[in-house]
Amino acid sequence: MAGGAREVLTLQLGHFAGFVGAHWWNQQDAALREATDAKETPGELCPDVLYRSGRTLHGQETYTPRLIFMDLKGSLNSLKQEGGLYRDTQHDAAIAWQGKLTTHKEELHPKNPYLQDLLSAEGVLCSDGVWRVKSIPNGKGPAPLTTAPTPKPLIPSEGSIRVWSDFLRVHLHPRSICMIQKYNHDGEAGRLEAFGQGASILKEPKYQEELEDRLHFYVEECDYLQGFQILCDLHDGFSGLGAKASELLRDEYLGRGIVTWGLLPGPYSLREPQKNIYRLLNTAFGLVHLSAHSSLVCPLSLGGSLGLRPEPPVHFPHLHYDATLPFHCSAILATALDTVTVPYRLRSSPVSMLHLADMLNFSGKKVVTAGATIPFPLVPNQSLPDTLVQLGGAAPWTPLSACGDPSGTRCFAQSVVLRGLDRACHTSRLPPGTPMPSELHACTTGEEVLARYLEQLQPQVRSSSHLLLTPCKVAPPYPHLFSSSLSHQGLVLDGPPTGAAVESVPVLGALCSSSSLNRTLGDLAKELTKVDLRRWASFMEAGVEQGDLEELLDDLCSLAQCYQGGDSFMD
Repeated sequence: MAGGAREVLTLQLGHFAGFVGAHWWNQQDAALREATDAKETPGELCPDVLYRSGRTLHGQETYTPRLIFMDLKGSLNSLKQEGGLYRDTQHDAAIAWQGKLTTHKEELHPKNPYLQDLLSAEGVLCSDGVWRVKSIPNGKGPAPLTTAPTPKPLIPSEGSIRVWSDFLRVHLHPRSICMIQKYNHDGEAGRLEAFGQGASILKEPKYQEELEDRLHFYVEECDYLQGFQILCDLHDGFSGLGAKASELLRDEYLGRGIVTWGLLPGPYSLREPQKNIYRLLNTAFGLVHLSAHSSLVCPLSLGGSLGLRPEPPVHFPHLHYDATLPFHCSAILATALDTVTVPYRLRSSPVSMLHLADMLNFSGKKVVTAGATIPFPLVPNQSLPDTLVQLGGAAPWTPLSACGDPSGTRCFAQSVVLRGLDRACHTSRLPPGTPMPSELHACTTGEEVLARYLEQLQPQVRSSSHLLLTPCKVAPPYPHLFSSSLSHQGLVLDGPPTGAAVESVPVLGALCSSSSLNRTLGDLAKELTKVDLRRWASFMEAGVEQGDLEELLDDLCSLAQCYQGGDSFMD
């Protein structure tokens, strides 16, 4: 790989993981396309960590995500499983049978209007049946097909978004998508709804061999594989699939980092008791088993609680989102994910996955919480020290791990990333001789400002921080979530709204080993003690027994004890 990139292979498991992943890859794609913008400093993040270079059978160069994605039958809509960049040689092979043939052709899903416009803007279907993509401005991708100006950004209507493939603007490699045909995405029958169902999928030779074959394909072309990141649905049977996948990775790729993001969609209703019990059980089983096999596990959700009692979704002062829309929720979580994963994607002095995990998960604390400030509330002509002082003494980020109010909790270790601030505002702009309002104003670099602020916020806490110039891209198809009080660069305006579309935002993101997990995991265990599995026969039919639940309760309590408030590496 160019530049000695420390490659990461991404696994996406589940439909909500597909929503988060689609936004995530769209943001990577937008960053690639802006890499030659003179207003930015290129090269802070290394795209080769996540992407791979390749070549089609027709000699066309490609640059696609290093990705394996597993979802259910009926989840792709118009997207082909083999993607659109490569000719499928298996389907093109001549048929040897000379007898009578009967063809059964499934009716095609109509392509989302947004994707139809996007394809016409970004490439052309040639006479040989091969989709040829226009070049990416940073030099990746094939030679340009046209010198036409960049088209106006295309915005998908929210009503047109049914599945994640309706707004994915990135072309995938044919080895990326793996469909699970035995379960259905739509309908009430044949659903993947229990942990045991998901775990049993990778016990079947067909699916295990298919996953292993794809893993070997991607891993063997890596020069320095630092590890795997897993985006996994926690609320349904994909929690079991993720648990088995992480176990397979640990056994087969010993010494590589495995960072797992357990994803939970928007709010739920008390009027669906079976779905809620299943969500509770799947989440608990998933967290325990994923933490056993992963280097680090982080639940991600806009909900206020992991338990049966629904809590209001989290609030962002400058975002207006509909928590019932996966399209909205996944966009926010992807933005947070794009920020907190920065340390192991840096081009210069990267922090490896294993090093990041070791820093956060000491004393058995393999589960961490996430938080983000989207956007970071910087006012034009204001400095970073000014903004941090105004934020006060409480943690400035909104919690994103469904662990409730973090007030009064203790942080044992944290990794913090602040991105998207112009270098000119990193330090104080006060004239020489002016009394300093705070210690932060006396710092000489932005990195020192951020580190000193975190030390004041959480004294004697193991802390790592990174300050980047590169903002987070929120170009279409990212939904319109931002208030009119923001500039197109995501800064908080102190005057009347300009009506400009927000194209990028500064973001503050954090991963924390927090004592809030003591309460959250403990409460989860208490709720599970009230569950009688005999009432939920279908969950037991999927391979989970009463003894498994009792073992789960013991494991949850042990995990919760790791986060008691008195424990710290300083004690």
